[in-house]
Amino acid sequence: MSTGPEFEVTWEQARQLAHQSATTTATVTLPLQQSAGHVLAQDVLALGDMPPFAASRIDGWAVSGSGPWTRIGDALAGHEFIEKLSAGECVHIATGAVMPNGATAALKDEESQIDGESVCAIDGAAGLLDESGALPYFHDVRPSGYEAKIGEVLIPKGTKLTPAIIGVAAAGGHDELVVFRKLVVDVFVFGDELLSSGPSRDGKVRDSLGPQLPLWIDYIGAELNQVKLVADTLEDHFAAISTSKADLIVTTGGTAAGPVDHLHNAIVDAGGSFIIDAVLVRPGYHQLMAKIGDRHLIGLPGNPQSAVIGLLSLAVPFIAGANGQSLPALDTCQISMALKGPAREVRLALCSLESNIATPLEHLDSSMLRGFVKANGYAVLPAGGAEAGQIVPWLNLP
Repeated sequence: MSTGPEFEVTWEQARQLAHQSATTTATVTLPLQQSAGHVLAQDVLALGDMPPFAASRIDGWAVSGSGPWTRIGDALAGHEFIEKLSAGECVHIATGAVMPNGATAALKDEESQIDGESVCAIDGAAGLLDESGALPYFHDVRPSGYEAKIGEVLIPKGTKLTPAIIGVAAAGGHDELVVFRKLVVDVFVFGDELLSSGPSRDGKVRDSLGPQLPLWIDYIGAELNQVKLVADTLEDHFAAISTSKADLIVTTGGTAAGPVDHLHNAIVDAGGSFIIDAVLVRPGYHQLMAKIGDRHLIGLPGNPQSAVIGLLSLAVPFIAGANGQSLPALDTCQISMALKGPAREVRLALCSLESNIATPLEHLDSSMLRGFVKANGYAVLPAGGAEAGQIVPWLNLP
């Protein structure tokens, strides 16, 4: 088949094509504990006012009216003080506990002084007292609905669920969430020259992509089915691709036209069609995307840096599209030094980032991984390169 310029696209076009190629997945309802890493398929609303009652924001005293106040009991979290406070009375109260009926403010323990059953304000709180000796109304109190009112959107559709965000859903009264089903991914690593253990030796090199790709698949929001080392023959390539039941196949190596690069022919033999067959980016020119029936295949170059760039360029936008999300937007950074770039392609330069200043790292060759130790992401340089101080797009690494 032809791998000519008709399949060659710019880097931004590649991101857009990958995103547009995805079909939104079906939705599933999962318990909170199983929803981490999924993307919300509908807004999460507050099922009640948050908090549902006026609550103390501090450990201290619920007071009524002007002080000093006479202590008449305790109001602990989960144990409402049911008696009404009269003016000049107080109860000891815990953070989050219901403010008793009649209470007008809360006073911190550290800003109070106790003399027997009498409590008065000291330090900062003393300076807030009005002429009658009262604190401002509802001082250090969270009113009912202070965080959210019933029916308010807490978490919008399209949000990826982290542990903290799941906590927000729980606080809103939810036990389960409607999310997009994660795409199932098969990873096929091509290359007879690869070793799966120990250091490189005997003309072979240690496979560095196989161990990291499962973690990448999890990071981009998909579900790994298998990672398999596939021999460098057309028969083995075809067998792996044609028998896969995964929604998305991710391959490494074989994307160029070398003597043992069989991926293109295997895709054609499996009835596939190409969406992208080269991207104007360095590293990572030889990355591709194809459709085989109702499945997709993303082919990553064998060089480690190029493979990571391929994942960020094609897989991340594709998964976002499958999860009903917009194409991920790029941040910007200021490049600290002049860097040359190729005449036609954008260059992704591995950099550290501090105060939005991107500093290129050593070990930038496409075959090297060492730069990742200190890297925060990639500065996206236009064709021809960038001058020191120039503002350029920034692509984050996890």
